Amino acid sequence: MTSAEAEDREPAAEPRWGRRGTAGPAIAVALGFEALSHSYGKIRALDQVSLDVRPGEIVCLLGPSGCGKTTLLRIASGIERPSAGRMLMDGREVAGPSIFVPPEQRGVGLVFQDFALFPHLTNLANVMFGLSALPRAEADKAARLALGRVGLSGHALDYPHALSGGEQQRVALARAIAPRPGVLLMDEPFSGLDSRLRDTIREETLAVMHETRATCIVVTHDPEEAMRMADRIVLMRGGRIVQAGTAAELYRKPVDLAAARFFSDVNEVPGVVRAGKIVTPVGYFAAPGLAEGTRAIAAIRPQAIIPMPAQMCIPGRLLAKRFLGEVEFLEIAVEGLEAPLKARVRSAETLTPGRDLGVDVAASEVLVFAVPEA
Repeated sequence: MTSAEAEDREPAAEPRWGRRGTAGPAIAVALGFEALSHSYGKIRALDQVSLDVRPGEIVCLLGPSGCGKTTLLRIASGIERPSAGRMLMDGREVAGPSIFVPPEQRGVGLVFQDFALFPHLTNLANVMFGLSALPRAEADKAARLALGRVGLSGHALDYPHALSGGEQQRVALARAIAPRPGVLLMDEPFSGLDSRLRDTIREETLAVMHETRATCIVVTHDPEEAMRMADRIVLMRGGRIVQAGTAAELYRKPVDLAAARFFSDVNEVPGVVRAGKIVTPVGYFAAPGLAEGTRAIAAIRPQAIIPMPAQMCIPGRLLAKRFLGEVEFLEIAVEGLEAPLKARVRSAETLTPGRDLGVDVAASEVLVFAVPEA
């Protein structure tokens, strides 16, 4: 069976996962990154990155391609040696100017974006690969238990090419957790999966991560994925940490306009700060910390736009309406704005494109930032 054929059958034939609570627990390890820098030739991938990860914590490294998140993961695994700075595990230095502990001595489990399964080995042998320190009978038992937890006991003697992409991801996860590592590192583990499967596999993978109690670092470029999985999100840009915190903290209090854009669509409405508020064509909004006369931008989330009767609030005109299932997407022209406001509302059955309407804005969904320097 080809991989394409396997993918075609995946929605109907994806085996159920094993019973929750059966993944073997590990002893979680604290991770410390101190002023880490790393370069690839003239390209500086990491620039003075410092981060502490608590034992058992699930941290998502989030950011666009090229921001340094995968490089940090590779340093954590021991695949890369940092150009400068130190990495510690439970306070013990494993990478630094004069010390480098190889990957096989770090007790780290890895799940790669492309799964990195050996095509010439059975799924059972793939899982046993990281258990070479155990007697064969014990390794076989541990590998079968791990495959059972991900629901693939019946595929132990099959080869990876006979599995769908979702099943291969589960074999990779089983291989990573079988040795009961204190640290589990995952690099874009769900990016190659069909959207129909991604939510289910992510949910079950998260359950396995909680069961193992390992310290987990997950690399992703998807903010919703990070918010659904992480105890703490680390937002990166240009090889540096821009902001770190819970999903609620980063969503509600992004450190700058670029961070706000990363977590949701925003209408960017320019204005000027007067008496502590930004003055815009769609209203006045609090601008804490910005000086009088500062040129600023009101970042208004689409759900903040509230259509009203035409004679009420700010006058506008509905340009377009698209049904998206749970919500409807609107484009509304407002005098004084170059671009139409984009809104997401629960129901817009009574609204007709081309008609006038009123526009109100929920101030709680408005963020104000100084205009970024060019």
